[in-house]
Amino acid sequence: MAVSMLAATVALAIVTQDQLPLRAAPRESAQAQAVLWQGDALEVRGTRGDFLQVYDHRRERAGYVRAARVRQVDLQPAAAPELLAVMRFLRDTPGAEALGISYGAAYLKAAAPQAIDAEPFDAIGSMAERLAARASSKLAPQAETALAAHLEVVASYGVAMRSYENDGKVRVCYDGDAFRRVLAVAASAEQRYRAALALSNGACIDPALGVVQRAEYDRWRAELLDTVDMARLPEHMKHRIHMRRAAVWSSVAFQRARKGEDASQAAGRAEQALAAVNKSELADEDSSAYAEAGVRLGAVRWALEPVPAQGKVVTQLAVTAAPGRPGETCVTLQGGGKQLASRCTWGVAWMASARVHPQGSALALAVQPLDGWREMWLFRRQGESWVVDVLPPASSDPDIGYSEFAGWVPGTAKMLAAREIRAEGKFRRSFELLDMATLATERGADRPESLSTFYKWQDPAWKRQTVSLR
Repeated sequence: MAVSMLAATVALAIVTQDQLPLRAAPRESAQAQAVLWQGDALEVRGTRGDFLQVYDHRRERAGYVRAARVRQVDLQPAAAPELLAVMRFLRDTPGAEALGISYGAAYLKAAAPQAIDAEPFDAIGSMAERLAARASSKLAPQAETALAAHLEVVASYGVAMRSYENDGKVRVCYDGDAFRRVLAVAASAEQRYRAALALSNGACIDPALGVVQRAEYDRWRAELLDTVDMARLPEHMKHRIHMRRAAVWSSVAFQRARKGEDASQAAGRAEQALAAVNKSELADEDSSAYAEAGVRLGAVRWALEPVPAQGKVVTQLAVTAAPGRPGETCVTLQGGGKQLASRCTWGVAWMASARVHPQGSALALAVQPLDGWREMWLFRRQGESWVVDVLPPASSDPDIGYSEFAGWVPGTAKMLAAREIRAEGKFRRSFELLDMATLATERGADRPESLSTFYKWQDPAWKRQTVSLR
């Protein structure tokens, strides 16, 4: 972390309030040379009455500021405990992130090298992450102005932010340098816990990463979470690590399956992690993380089931998979010794998920084209031919979700499906009765027992294996 703008050989003042004018002369009526914001560091060059004569190295401007609106700091080792105390006070104060980071940088400059442990880096990382979260949310115009100024202030201390655009929305993320420093020094279990959660945040993965780079990054995230000493954490922190592990190992399972590798071990790790969470003990703010972990595991749950051997198909419907173009898998429906229909995908076709209609008129298959996104393909007879329809997790465009076969309704052209999605930051789960000809939802409910047809005809194997009933 860069702290070079704080020099120990000069007297410094830290701005404590927003919109402090840097004036051309030591009086309130003088022209404003610039507007300063909390956390700005100024070199003190003299005193004129109630004003300090200062120089702003970031803007390369000299001027005067009211002494009462800044705090002069001593960067000698003897002053380090006082700077650390102020940083501790500010680290959990919403809206004071820029000021807290400035005191953290001052402490790192003043303290003797052998006295610096993980605490200042943990505090700086926590404040930077909170500032990034605020930058990602919708704010009033006046608040946006202050936020932009605070981001410029922390950037002057070497705190780097990254912006990623997804579906027209911009997410601001801290690059995590301070948290990496926490992991590099002796740190407590809780400090390593915070660093691991911050650095493994799936919302801050660069969407421009290639397939190989993303697979390697997911592997690194999983290994990082495994380094957390769970035995020394309180229960609510253990739950958060378990939920993050479930989400990350689900991603690892998908990456392995996409490369044709065995994904069962990774999916098993994800399932074990989610099962270790006591839902009744979760805080309200953890409900979203729990739901996300469930959706991501739900998308890859078929990795836990053995793939049936592909033999010669004579009468019963069955599907086989074969390579298509490089990276592509083509799924073929066969029956009566003939090829009935075929469709190709760049994703993972979970062959263990194939479910045949009792009358041999349809077959449902789970196909996962993206991490955290699983569709249901329905091969069905239409007259004398066969067609393939796709049921996505939702008709809109949620970022993660899955749809899955849940049962056939005897004597009708109906089927049951379960869907779970996250759209616009909100999670929704539904259990539906579908028309097989159109895949339109005829009836739906948020619980299986609230839909009589679903409750009566749900597939026992689905009920035993699904995570939608967690």
